[in-house]
Amino acid sequence: MLHCPRNIMHSLLYSGLFLATGLVPALALDPTGDWRVADDVATIRVAQCNGSMWGAVASEKTPGGRDIHNPDVSKQNRPTLGMPILIDMKKKPGADAWEGQVYNAKDGQLYSSTIKPLGPDQLEIQGCVLGFLCGGETWTRVASPVPDKLANSMAKVPPATTGALPKSAAPRTTGSVNAVPRTSGQTLETAPQPADPVGAICLLPDIARFAH
Repeated sequence: MLHCPRNIMHSLLYSGLFLATGLVPALALDPTGDWRVADDVATIRVAQCNGSMWGAVASEKTPGGRDIHNPDVSKQNRPTLGMPILIDMKKKPGADAWEGQVYNAKDGQLYSSTIKPLGPDQLEIQGCVLGFLCGGETWTRVASPVPDKLANSMAKVPPATTGALPKSAAPRTTGSVNAVPRTSGQTLETAPQPADPVGAICLLPDIARFAH
């Protein structure tokens, strides 16, 4: 029969009790990443920019939208793609929630707002007018959380133009124009993917000038 030293037994029993009683600290929920809004007309990219949470339109169901309801006439022609929606949201002490403002493009108004993850894949958005008439909706995650370092340092990738071949041009090969490209012993490169039109939202002008 095997015998365990007393100190090891005590450690095992203590660990089992610690887990069984639910005393293990819960992991903080992360609101960063891409989220599909409730009516499925857009996705919002949320990232931490200089200590605050910001959110901007990352994709649209109907491309080409403009901020036509903005009371600032100079902004009524700005594209809704890349437009800030969640503005300068600060962490609430002792809670997995952030408070700030939300921009409603349907009426061009800013509202007091709170965002709160309901789990790893749902984000609750609450907005209030002057502290009352509150309403909200739940967004669904479509992309993983954004690491802090990546959110603040990743630049948008501009489309390659310098030295690019026309779409109709054939790939260059070594030797005659009829030569077959060498593939033996080489890894074939996949076709380049379209650049993310929004990229790191912390670098968007409407966010960068406030978040730095």
